[in-house]
Amino acid sequence: MKKIGFIDLHLDQFHANKYPGWIDQATGSAMKVVYAYGKRDKENGLTNAAWCKENEIELLPAIEDVVERSDYLIVLSPDNPEFHEELSRLPLQSGKPTYIDKTFAPDRETAIRMFDLATAHETPMYSTSALRFASEYTELDRSGIQTISSWGPGGFANYSIHQIEPVVRLMGADPKRVMFVGTPDSPALLIDYGNGRQAAVNHLGENCPFTLGIKNEDGSFKQVTAHSNFFALFIENLVNFFETGKPAVDPAETIAVITIIEYGLKAAATPYAWVELPN
Repeated sequence: MKKIGFIDLHLDQFHANKYPGWIDQATGSAMKVVYAYGKRDKENGLTNAAWCKENEIELLPAIEDVVERSDYLIVLSPDNPEFHEELSRLPLQSGKPTYIDKTFAPDRETAIRMFDLATAHETPMYSTSALRFASEYTELDRSGIQTISSWGPGGFANYSIHQIEPVVRLMGADPKRVMFVGTPDSPALLIDYGNGRQAAVNHLGENCPFTLGIKNEDGSFKQVTAHSNFFALFIENLVNFFETGKPAVDPAETIAVITIIEYGLKAAATPYAWVELPN
């Protein structure tokens, strides 16, 4: 059995609650989450010790201990990417396959530093939104896409990645500029790729399904909604990454996603004005 270690800001959160069972089921118990570290206890939630007892996972006192005793590493903190660089510093120097949960980094510069650290220590690493693996999205032809209109739930800061990542996968890692065109209740962002190619990301409320409308250069149109169990498909990909050490996501795409989110938040301060993206 291969041992997986969790490293988290606090362990009482949705991804930490779900990943152990999903991984165990996907691998027939060939991989298990057996160790965990939490930087602090969750306010108004389970303590890290209580969470570990409830989930039958051993709580370790330091990140060093988790790194040393695990075969594979998962850095969580999905809603607090500002802690990812700190929490992943030792994992990224370990040489052990490391997955870093969404959203990968709070800004472009941090994302680049983290990839550089992993590369310097030959540590296989990637990060992704589970929506990347929705079967309705992966079956789409990436050639000839002119325009995408994307819909989804949640707020921009922590949920836009689930729309932006599929856009980048389909349209490329070289967006040119962004413009905020939404409202506080319904954030929206235009992503301009140049040469008449553009995507729009729209947050339309908690009941809005993840949906893409795609117009191609030949004038054809297709609409798809992510009905598949994209979390299960993501876990399959994660297990394959641990087994092979080969990430499924190009670092350039991850950096582009983080760049769009960072500059999209900046663009919200000056609606209806283009904000150029760094190369």
